[in-house]
Amino acid sequence: MSIELKTERLTLRPLATGDAEALAEINADPEVMSYIGDGSPRDPEQAEALVAKVEAHWDAHGWGAFAVDETATGALVGLAILATPNFLPEILPVTELGWRVKRDRWGRGYAPEAARAVMGFAFDGLGLDRVVSCIHSENAASIRVAEKLGMTLERETVVPSYEVPCSVYERKA
Repeated sequence: MSIELKTERLTLRPLATGDAEALAEINADPEVMSYIGDGSPRDPEQAEALVAKVEAHWDAHGWGAFAVDETATGALVGLAILATPNFLPEILPVTELGWRVKRDRWGRGYAPEAARAVMGFAFDGLGLDRVVSCIHSENAASIRVAEKLGMTLERETVVPSYEVPCSVYERKA
């Protein structure tokens, strides 16, 4: 995929095989993963499987998860994700916007900066008229990111497979 999004400090590109090791490091951090899925860290094999799944999605659909690289260092510092939130069937059909940032880069504004770029791609590049973010209801930092993106609370619910509280934020084009 040749799609590349640039912000003031970040370069976003489709997640690729070469990113598996850096992604595994991010996903192994219990604090980073505490509000994602069942809240458990992931192992390197799970990172490799995720990258393979993402690459296949990009090939099939022309969109998916973006690797977020810090432009100054070239380091992969997170993900900005467009995905179908199949884990929450009550809101389908819809596209979810998500983000994940390496803990040593927290507090720098990278999550909203990357997510804003991907939201622009979703609306302008893909022609979507709405995106949502499914956020663990106790994840105050991600809720702040959603609000910075101009997203508003659409509903409170529970993710059936994990039985965790979920705040669904939305933004229309």
